[in-house]
Amino acid sequence: MIKKMSVLAGVALIALTPFFVFGQLLDPVDYSLVESPETVMAGEIFTVVVEAEIEGEWHLYSVLNPPDAGPYPTTFSSGSHLMAIAGDVEETDAIIAYDPNFDIELGWHSNRAVFRIPVAFRPELEGNQTITLEVLYQVCDDRSCLPPKTKQIEGQIVLAGIADQPFEDFPDETAAELRETESFELTSDSRVASDGIWGFLWLAITAGLAALLTPCVFPLIPLVVSYFSNQSGENKRTSWGQALIFGLSIVLIFTAIGALLALILGVAGVSQFASNPWVNLLIGVMFVIFGISLLGAFELRLPYQLTNWLNKKSNEGSGIVGTLFMGFTISAVSFSCTAPFVGAILAATTGGEWFYPIVGMLGFSTAFASPFVLFAMFPGYLESLPKSGAWMNLVKVILGFIILAAAVKFLANADIIWQWGIISRPLGIAVWITLFFLSGLYIIGTYALHGDKKPEHISTGRLFLAIPFFLFSFYLLPGLMGASLGIWDAWLPARQVTDVSVVNAISRAGGGTVADEAWSDDFERSAERAIAENRPMFVDFTGYTCTNCRAMESTVFPQQNIAARFEKMEKVKLYTDGGQKANENQRFQFELTGTLALPTYAIVDPHTGNVLDQLIGFTRATEFEKFLDRGLDRFQRVQNERNF
Repeated sequence: MIKKMSVLAGVALIALTPFFVFGQLLDPVDYSLVESPETVMAGEIFTVVVEAEIEGEWHLYSVLNPPDAGPYPTTFSSGSHLMAIAGDVEETDAIIAYDPNFDIELGWHSNRAVFRIPVAFRPELEGNQTITLEVLYQVCDDRSCLPPKTKQIEGQIVLAGIADQPFEDFPDETAAELRETESFELTSDSRVASDGIWGFLWLAITAGLAALLTPCVFPLIPLVVSYFSNQSGENKRTSWGQALIFGLSIVLIFTAIGALLALILGVAGVSQFASNPWVNLLIGVMFVIFGISLLGAFELRLPYQLTNWLNKKSNEGSGIVGTLFMGFTISAVSFSCTAPFVGAILAATTGGEWFYPIVGMLGFSTAFASPFVLFAMFPGYLESLPKSGAWMNLVKVILGFIILAAAVKFLANADIIWQWGIISRPLGIAVWITLFFLSGLYIIGTYALHGDKKPEHISTGRLFLAIPFFLFSFYLLPGLMGASLGIWDAWLPARQVTDVSVVNAISRAGGGTVADEAWSDDFERSAERAIAENRPMFVDFTGYTCTNCRAMESTVFPQQNIAARFEKMEKVKLYTDGGQKANENQRFQFELTGTLALPTYAIVDPHTGNVLDQLIGFTRATEFEKFLDRGLDRFQRVQNERNF
């Protein structure tokens, strides 16, 4: 019976997560190619018909809306270098009405739309071919909009031969596209690096284990084991079943929190959520509150009425129901110590995909619940646990200082987007130095916080624990003078040209340039220079709030092999989450690369504006070097063909 109920509970947990409904929420439009000729001639124009089925109250925007009106108009393009769009797209009549989301009259489709798209294949092709179309679109309802999305539509066709007069009646740009398109496709992975999810999961598991060491969680382990021992008596099988259900209830609670955030992120859009200054400000303030709480200034508590009610229900209940309420009670009682870690995990999701909150909370809760379950199953091992004492308060205070240091990053994100100029990189480094140095002093007993007693002597363990904090403080000092801090720059406020920096001042005095000043922020002007100098463009779509962007810029870009390849390109850096051109840059990024992920790197042919290769996310230097080599090689091949 216990085994059966455990399986049912596991199925219920999976069903409660939004994996099954979230696809519907994110993608309420279904496209299908409903009509196309069976055979055509290569090099002649033919028409295909695409039907869009639109769910619920969502509406799809017309192809005729101005691109700068607010939402993305529906746009069809070729998804293959073998074919091209050969004229204007026609659509069924759109509804013209006032759109409250953008405060303007716009055209849109509800329920269903049909599009007639003229296309043509390159004239040297024959036989079976695939019609590959890409559609860029955005949907909204009366209250909110989903992020823009691209989707591929495919169909089969037979090319029965080559037209007598290829390109006849073709628009000039279509003919040029079919003549000049190179016979290679992008080979770089356009998805977020898989390393990201495993690193994030490891962070979540570490946070779950760290939360166990706090004063309001660690002492609960013996209490929980005692509860199960009293409930089950001598029946070890029943005790094991109840322990598993108890652990499952904790996993359910925290994963439900992640699922809720995933639903919210699905509506708002992960990239917009991550770069929203209000979100960053809220997270930064929460971290400050959590950090000060861990330092002992006050204690975060849920309303006592809730915890008392849960405790009463767990004692009244028997079997599975009582065990579930026991899990809810433990989660509520431990809130004051787990809240900072949960906040840290959810804050880290702003750099990932929509499923990150669920994965993060699943990893956190599994690690958090595992000791409770294991010691309930094997109570004999409970004697091996260290006794509660001053060491737990030491862990709590250290974590408080670390969380305060993490708050600097999010507060700086809001500051730089709003361009207040308050939290600069030097100030952020100074705050870090102070916090980590204070951590070291606390560890060796130089001072005590509220409720603490200074140790009578410094143990060897405390001394060795303090050394890394002092060393890290000294390691940060060169950063005040503008020196690179390697991977740690990713977690500090973004570097600005206006930062007070001895290194910058010396560089300018000697006629040198600061690294960011070597990058252009104007794509059109850079394209003109690249054409004049006969070299490709390297476009870096980045963000002030993007941690992976900073990590790439501080650890990969400066490497000698990478820098040497950059010298052969015209470098452009476009910020999509802040500044006067943020919306324009974000729109351009999506039109050029089909993604809003950060960072996104594109190597572009300045003559045609075609992407030669692109890469997304944090990448190891060796892979990034290969990516640059591919782009340079492809540009050279295009140039050779163009000159020939």
